[in-house]
Amino acid sequence: MGYTEKVKQKLESLKNKQDIYVLGIESSCDETSIAILKNGREVLCNIISSQIDIHKRFGGVVPEVASRNHVQAIDNVLKSALQEANISLEQIDAIAVTYGAGLIGALMVGVAYAKSLAYSLNLPLVAVNHIKGHMAANYIADKTLEPPFIGLIVSGGHTAIVRVDDYLNQTFIGSTLDDAIGEAYDKVARVLGLEYPGGPKIDKLAKEGNKTIDFVKVDTLKNTYNISYSGLKTAVINYAHKLTQNGEEINKADVCASFQAEAVDGLVDRVIRAAKEYKMDKICVAGGVAANSYLRNKIMQEGEKNKIKVFVPPIVLCTDNAAMIACLGYYNLINGSGISDMTLGAQPSLKI
Repeated sequence: MGYTEKVKQKLESLKNKQDIYVLGIESSCDETSIAILKNGREVLCNIISSQIDIHKRFGGVVPEVASRNHVQAIDNVLKSALQEANISLEQIDAIAVTYGAGLIGALMVGVAYAKSLAYSLNLPLVAVNHIKGHMAANYIADKTLEPPFIGLIVSGGHTAIVRVDDYLNQTFIGSTLDDAIGEAYDKVARVLGLEYPGGPKIDKLAKEGNKTIDFVKVDTLKNTYNISYSGLKTAVINYAHKLTQNGEEINKADVCASFQAEAVDGLVDRVIRAAKEYKMDKICVAGGVAANSYLRNKIMQEGEKNKIKVFVPPIVLCTDNAAMIACLGYYNLINGSGISDMTLGAQPSLKI
């Protein structure tokens, strides 16, 4: 009996299984992560090997360097995951893996590793969309949470407002028309001479400053659900360059506070408006920028004002991690979605 037939048998047996263990693999950028979840929401382990210190000297993630370090780390990450979860590979019921979106080389490492595990263990291979996976972090953080709700995805590569209809389906509402919010943060931080990663540095420095600068006078998209960060980023860069050329000192704290308020306030306004229009009483925030303290406080305050409950995962589940991949992988598995064969490949430009 070949791999395909054994997987079919496994899938059939899972229909009557009380506890299902899913091993998730995440390698879309510069974190090598493996997690094991029981029944989708109970985290037995969530091991994350970060490459931040490696990429700091380059001022950003170098794709080739990231790929090589994934190859070097992934075996040890698996060993640590199994040890922490106190479980063996023979007890795993399925392998879930991020196959997009992300850096092509980094994704290929995770996908190839997942395929080898699934094939050798005769387990179902579940393909997971990284962007949708971020939203699943909220299911782990609050085990009572169920769709539908409005979702806000904010990261270095993505900024989008979606309507989460159920565990598998999301309806696109609006997004950035150019730079993602996290990308804008990193570019502004670089101009100000702040160390990579720039987002946390801006967030910290903004607390010491005041919103004294209006970078973008008019929000031409304010009546839509879309947003633009290119103009805001360029305005900050031009402001900093002008002061430098005139020999004037840049008040970095005020620049950070002003930039952050403009970057976040308009986005929060759109999310609240979307919740009202679609008659949703819940908003879930996800992605790396969900760790930003200003965003967390602002959306919580606005949610409370408008009697909308806001869910934001703990910091460890905001950044790239395999727990969110295993969680969504579980829901894909039990609903018969995303089950793949050995032809699965990385898709760097995968959409929501």
